[in-house]
Amino acid sequence: MSSPTAKTRTWGYSLLARAATAPNRKKWAIGFLAFSLQVPATLWAAADSDTDFGSRIINADKEPHNWLSHGRSYGEARYSPLNQINQNNVEKLGLAWFYDLDTSRGQEATPLVVDGVLYTSSAWSKVQAFDAATGRLLWQFDPKVPGETAIKGCCDVVNRGVAYWDGMVYVGALDGRLIAIDAKTGQQIWSTMTVDASLNYTITGAPRIVKGKVIIGNSGAEFGVRGYVTAYDAKSGDQVWRFYTVPGKPGEVDNAASDKVMARLAQPTWSGRWWDDKGGRGGGTVWDSMAYDPELDLLYLGVGNGSYWSQKLRSEDGGDNLFVSSILALRPDTGEYVWHFQQVPGDEWDYTATQHMILADLPIKGKTRKVLMQAPKNGFFYVIDRSNGEFISAQPYTEVNWATGVDPKTGRPQFNPDALYSQTGEMWVGIPGSLGAHNWQPMAFNPDTGLVYIPTLDGAAAYKTDPNFKPLAKGMNLGVDLAPFIPPTDKQAREEIKKSFKGQLIAWNPITQKEIWRVSHSGPWNGGVLTTAGGLVFQGEGNGHFSAYKAASGEKLWSFDGQSGIQAAPISYAVDGVEYISVMVGLGGGMPLSGGELLWNDGKPLRNKSRVFTFALNGSAHLPSAPLLATTPLQPPPQFADEPAIKRGEQLYHSTCGFCHGGGALSSGLIKDLRYSSALASQEAWKAIVYDGALTSLGMVSFKDNYSIEDIEAIRAYVISRAQATAAESQASD
Repeated sequence: MSSPTAKTRTWGYSLLARAATAPNRKKWAIGFLAFSLQVPATLWAAADSDTDFGSRIINADKEPHNWLSHGRSYGEARYSPLNQINQNNVEKLGLAWFYDLDTSRGQEATPLVVDGVLYTSSAWSKVQAFDAATGRLLWQFDPKVPGETAIKGCCDVVNRGVAYWDGMVYVGALDGRLIAIDAKTGQQIWSTMTVDASLNYTITGAPRIVKGKVIIGNSGAEFGVRGYVTAYDAKSGDQVWRFYTVPGKPGEVDNAASDKVMARLAQPTWSGRWWDDKGGRGGGTVWDSMAYDPELDLLYLGVGNGSYWSQKLRSEDGGDNLFVSSILALRPDTGEYVWHFQQVPGDEWDYTATQHMILADLPIKGKTRKVLMQAPKNGFFYVIDRSNGEFISAQPYTEVNWATGVDPKTGRPQFNPDALYSQTGEMWVGIPGSLGAHNWQPMAFNPDTGLVYIPTLDGAAAYKTDPNFKPLAKGMNLGVDLAPFIPPTDKQAREEIKKSFKGQLIAWNPITQKEIWRVSHSGPWNGGVLTTAGGLVFQGEGNGHFSAYKAASGEKLWSFDGQSGIQAAPISYAVDGVEYISVMVGLGGGMPLSGGELLWNDGKPLRNKSRVFTFALNGSAHLPSAPLLATTPLQPPPQFADEPAIKRGEQLYHSTCGFCHGGGALSSGLIKDLRYSSALASQEAWKAIVYDGALTSLGMVSFKDNYSIEDIEAIRAYVISRAQATAAESQASD
């Protein structure tokens, strides 16, 4: 018997999709069974082949019960055609099942659902498979990432999701491995190291799979690495091609797909010694967003910031520094360069272009255009022709002061001269700040309303080149003066700063480039977005609320108290005709760690319980009561140092410690609050942890490569001073 045609396979999947969502499921099941008995077994073998699973992702709308790829389809719209849950009945939504994860660190993954199984990842790059209808854990895979890897990550030990292909699940582990896992058993099939482990590379982003090739980038631009993206054969793990996003040392070639374009376009835009550790190695990591257009056969990559942040330190004579802060279009078979669009030439504000990209066909000025849409950190919403990289339009979707606008012909920003702090030598307070007007949390596009829903953040940041900068062996190296990042000691002043950071959900018309509606949240950190054919938008918040809004107006229709912060993006899927909404729960990442008091609720540190939540109409599961936050009496030890030593400790603390333990030694509650540490009273205990690395297995590594024993004693003195100040504030308020 001959193999089935693609048309036959598509018909079969269509029947399966209709069977899963039809009101009379028994009738459809009988019909589908009759169909399956007449189809040769080779169809089901073909359904697992590389080519055919790619066809399934391309035709994702024909099986809306599944969520096959990171953004559901290659276009990454995060729009579900399911509508069982809709505006008329969403108030009946209830918790169907939940699962307590074995880590309380940040959860950022978007789950996948393939034929009734939900696959997701959690902190420390662990991977889980669940029965999507019941929440029964089928297996968990632990790559056993070494605890000391945590110091290489700017923004927690998070993972944003897995990829699925041909019966295998793929995860990029924090320590740089790309791992293929058997989807049925959870056993490792192959593993390959994608980075130079001696450097400060990590992986936090979700892989994408195109035409049988696993595409993966990496992170580390704040730690002095050179960005690139690599394609691996999905079956064997063999490298197919690699594309570097910034040039290497002049005169040297990488034997990579990027060699020609690096020499022709990129290298002339750099100067100085950007290629080595003295110049930060360039940065430009591809740490998150990708998309693929199968008709044009183009793979799109979002490229991150330069390293170091201060352009003067990495490229002393300026220049555009291609391809930092750019979108790249490559051929997925070979990695061949096709086009690029740079949003922020010479970026020195951490204005990455790694934020979520969405592909759509839009009517613009009487003509249907194949567009790529992005709301990057820099505050402008971009619409670009994805066939050739031609600029179409850009308008600010939030407050912007670093540029007065964008050239309507070229798309180049019109810089505010005062913002170029490398050139002026002065401090600049930029809006948006380095956290961005929109960070990694995915946005969504609803073709029914024509709107893009953007999770945004209001906030500013101060920038000034550090004239005495010397890179540290461990931790972040930004090349900027960190003094402005030190919170004021005055509590009222800190409250004013807290009020200036505000999370928003914005509905944006990409054709008219105008805001349609906006919802303001109570806290500064909000979650990714899902939109559905039921006329809904779903989003979580840092304060733990998970809500549904009317897609056309922003009216809140339903909300659920999840007890812990939510920042991941939800998905929608169906099993046996029942539609579900699922989301990962648990706060973490860059701002929740370093933001400290900015993330507190009602004057208290955050409570974090990492879970998987899944909702359905009339769901009847209940969460256990949230445990009360443990209250430990603050009993700071006596101060042993003088004021100059404390001041020096303040600077040293914020150069490394504050990124995890919170600015001003005010922890958000997600990682140990050092003011309450029992080691604070003991020079020996403090040395054992900070200098000798007694807690390395937990991620608290030795910092003797950064600091002397005298240095860590100065840091201890500073933390004691903060603990004493906190105790005094508490007594004054009693």
